[in-house]
Amino acid sequence: MTAAPETGLTEREIIERAVALRPALLARQAETERLTHYPEDTHDDFLRAGFYRILQPRRYGGHEFGLPVFYRVVVEIARGCPSTGWALSLTAAHVLQACTVFDEKAQDELFGTDGDFRAASTVAPVGIAQSDGPDHVILDGTWPYSSGAPYSTHYLGQTLRAGTPVLFVAPRSAWTVLDDWRGALGLRGTGSNSIRMDQARVPAHFTRETSLLDLPVEGGSVGSELHGNPMYAGRAPSFFHGELAAVMVGTAYAAADEYARIVAARPLLLEPDRTRADLHDYQRHLGEALGVIHLAEAALRQTSEDWMEACRRNVSGEAPFTAVEDNRLALTFLNAGRMAWDVLQGILFRTAGSRHARDGERMQRYFRDAATYWTHVGPGMYEPLLRRVGCDTLGLPSEHIALIP
Repeated sequence: MTAAPETGLTEREIIERAVALRPALLARQAETERLTHYPEDTHDDFLRAGFYRILQPRRYGGHEFGLPVFYRVVVEIARGCPSTGWALSLTAAHVLQACTVFDEKAQDELFGTDGDFRAASTVAPVGIAQSDGPDHVILDGTWPYSSGAPYSTHYLGQTLRAGTPVLFVAPRSAWTVLDDWRGALGLRGTGSNSIRMDQARVPAHFTRETSLLDLPVEGGSVGSELHGNPMYAGRAPSFFHGELAAVMVGTAYAAADEYARIVAARPLLLEPDRTRADLHDYQRHLGEALGVIHLAEAALRQTSEDWMEACRRNVSGEAPFTAVEDNRLALTFLNAGRMAWDVLQGILFRTAGSRHARDGERMQRYFRDAATYWTHVGPGMYEPLLRRVGCDTLGLPSEHIALIP
């Protein structure tokens, strides 16, 4: 049993810590983009606040808060800096999958005595795995888009062994971070570097023949039994979409904050004693945007509760957590993210004024970040999910419809 770094921390307190950090994250936005990952000061802030351990089991020094708390923290961090919110989420989240599928021996070794665990990940299977005797596996390849890699202690990845999907977790000593996260339109500070393994040797019990997109959780899992918490018996695709939706909701709030600042500071050309904030059109634009963002956040919160309930019913035996339920939850999360994107680009960025589309302007940064999110999930994931949910409802097979391009 690893001792928790802080006892007595409540859900409300950890959310309030995220809110309190927003001004500092706002001030560090430009530096975060320049570095291509958030600075050490931010990492230290996250360590002190306990953000990396929100989903981590208490057994291993975590707080074991539920999904709704995790997503609320991500929203607040992304409201301060979208790139930072993305990187935090995709570093602190994968403890959930590691604690779902790996056995007690593996988890004991992964968390060690200090419980220090942060894992970047990539959903697509990359590279190759080869057995090295009965007790070890050799991993070789380059895994791109590994958001949060600069501060990760482990890597949760997927590969193939003789054509069979293999899920693995590898300690930091087994891989290196490549300096190749430059030139992206948006999300420039997410540390979404590639990681490289050259004949890395990891224990065989750090691997499982399964896929992140289809974890074996029906009826419970190794993790839900070990930790006594059904949260560790949930399907991953919908959870991943919830992460990204939380970032987008936070980004939309950030854009609304910036919009309010812009219109209040912009004098009217013919009435310099008044600002755009005095005009009905800009008041309406902001009100309409906030109404949609609030709705997207409400969908995010409720669906995170639904995900937790699906886990509970799965472990209790009331109803398995099936791919059909996973598709439904994933589509709701994705729609929340789409709502945030639509209002950001269709109202806030469009009416803020061209001077705020320049380099160095926060509104431009939010637009770039949100556009990059949508190019990531929109064409490749939205249409397949629509079809999957439609086929599920019509009683038609949907397994052949890929969730990733």
